[in-house]
Amino acid sequence: MKLKELADRLGATLNGDGETEITAVAGIEEATANDLTFVANPKYASLAHTTAAGAILVNPDFPALATATLRSSNPYLSFAKAIELFNPPPVYEPGIHPTAVIDDSAKLGHSAHIGAYVVIGRGVSIGDHATILPHVVIYPDVAIGNFFFAHTHSVVREKCRLGDHVILQNGAVVGSDGFGFAKDATGNWHKITQSGPAILDDEVEVQANACIDRASIGETRIGRGAKIDNLVQVGHGSSVGENTLLCAQVGLAGSTRVGRNVILTGQVGVAGHCTIGDGVIATAQSGIANDVEAGKVVSGYPAIDNRQWLKSSAVFNRLPELLRQIRRKPQT
Repeated sequence: MKLKELADRLGATLNGDGETEITAVAGIEEATANDLTFVANPKYASLAHTTAAGAILVNPDFPALATATLRSSNPYLSFAKAIELFNPPPVYEPGIHPTAVIDDSAKLGHSAHIGAYVVIGRGVSIGDHATILPHVVIYPDVAIGNFFFAHTHSVVREKCRLGDHVILQNGAVVGSDGFGFAKDATGNWHKITQSGPAILDDEVEVQANACIDRASIGETRIGRGAKIDNLVQVGHGSSVGENTLLCAQVGLAGSTRVGRNVILTGQVGVAGHCTIGDGVIATAQSGIANDVEAGKVVSGYPAIDNRQWLKSSAVFNRLPELLRQIRRKPQT
């Protein structure tokens, strides 16, 4: 693709030879003369002067370069769109594989692709343009919107509801039983029926081997545009707000309330019945045992204000030295 065409398709401003042929995208250190790369993180800015790339996506105020540039207000997002242009996804033609098992009462919208060994239960309703790849299982009485995409071995349990443009990656489970047990008089655990559905609003993506548990009563809800990373556990009766990110191995205990535009980074754990306000960021491996106010950045266990945690961490590293000083101090 000519660089000038690429600029048009990305909505970027071109500085340089528009006739340059771009055939791929690559990282700034690996790129060659026919590759497009990008700089979004300032720590890589110096590499823009040495890269062999044919063109670089940068922000509008980036210094002039000998290499051709495409200037965008969001070079990272533009680069993501460029990746899509040069790496289009597979096309799945409409049709139902003969090994699929679909209950007679199930309703499928038009242009559905149903792969091998898919199982769709009674009373299921799925909208238009669904792509359901091999070995997906949809339990009875599930309702799913348009443009559903389910990768191999994902599962949607009974009575769950999914909106439009929902994506389930391999092994994702929506509506598995919540972890609820009550001890009886003999000391044995009695399973609590998990009667409530899991609900995913529009444009939610659940990635590989993540689990969103159904509720004992009420519902578990994932808000519009939320993204759930690999190996995340969303406990029963929890709610996750719009455009929130739950990164790898995050765990939400039951009845957690997470607001909008929250980012819980890798391995963050949240105790049950906590409320996390809008816009909160929790750094990796934080343990949240109490409510967190909107807009806070927290770290550590138990999670505290990030700036306080950084100061505390610096002191912690000096504890052996401070102890030695105390021991050397003359006793009075």
